[in-house]
Amino acid sequence: MMTERLQFIFGQFEHDGEFESYKELASGHINDTYLIKTKTKPFYVLQCINHGVFKDVPGLIENKMLISNHIKEKLSHLSPKKQNRRILRFYTTKTGDSYYRGEEGNYWNLMHFIDKSITHISVPSEEIAYEGGRLLGQFLTLTSDFDASQLIEVIPKFHDMSFRYWEFEEAKRLASPERLALAKPYIDLVEQAKEEMHILQNLKESGDIKVRVTHNDTKISNVLFNKHDKGLCLIDTDTVMPGIVHYDFGDAIRTICNTAAEDEKNLDLVEFNLTYYNAFKEGFLKKMEASLSPIELKYLPLGAKTMIFIIGLRFLTDYLNGDVYFKTKYPEHNLDRAKNQFKLLQSLSEKLGV
Repeated sequence: MMTERLQFIFGQFEHDGEFESYKELASGHINDTYLIKTKTKPFYVLQCINHGVFKDVPGLIENKMLISNHIKEKLSHLSPKKQNRRILRFYTTKTGDSYYRGEEGNYWNLMHFIDKSITHISVPSEEIAYEGGRLLGQFLTLTSDFDASQLIEVIPKFHDMSFRYWEFEEAKRLASPERLALAKPYIDLVEQAKEEMHILQNLKESGDIKVRVTHNDTKISNVLFNKHDKGLCLIDTDTVMPGIVHYDFGDAIRTICNTAAEDEKNLDLVEFNLTYYNAFKEGFLKKMEASLSPIELKYLPLGAKTMIFIIGLRFLTDYLNGDVYFKTKYPEHNLDRAKNQFKLLQSLSEKLGV
């Protein structure tokens, strides 16, 4: 039974809790995550990392623990109670390892549960957008002096634009005539944008933009809030790895500032929410501006534009490939998603003038 299995795995870690029950947390799309309730608080979060998606799970867990320990040192002036609400705390196993590997080959890690915290699936207000920006800025500031070369690339070439264009060209070469015809206006758009969409990568590779610790999954549901909607900390650090600040800023903007669902077919409903953009950016710069170079600051809007483009490119590529990566509900689902992102991109360009 699942209860006995989770109780056994929970018992492999070094902690003071006595297992009472569990509840599956279904907010993630990749890993299996469980709230472990114990006789006394704190409760715990037990996670099974998907080693089909992540090829180096020990490295992934080591990344998470390195960053958590670094942030703990930076916030050592806070009381233990406040630290427990603002820092992800991971537990080692009874043998001193950072993870437990079960007989079936799955990797498990354990962290404490931040009690009386809430998340938002979408942004309901300027205040939430502002707090999301502030928390991301704080995370990037706290880790700005960490040597990012100590981290493994959890997903190699994740935001590498040259690699994404190579995938696109291969998909175009192998695509069916029918899909090529339906996608042609967007294929043309992608080809025309190639030079602009390589600007940030070129600046990164030339060293003009600093490679630093980045979170790489900055949707608003990965921000914990207290009951007063004040931000506590970022969670879901599975994809922490080396990157540039524009990746995190841009991906947050992409998910926060779309006025419609990601696969909305009625493109008249898809607009870039400038109010939320300004609120998020204000909160972000409140914590981050002093850590940014002039060139990093200059290209923040292009970061938003680039991250919207790259997911649109990935949807389009998958459509041309016959829908082999993203789950789809109907034949043109990925094409509709791509159209959605490119409409959002157009709206952003008009409202930000970039």
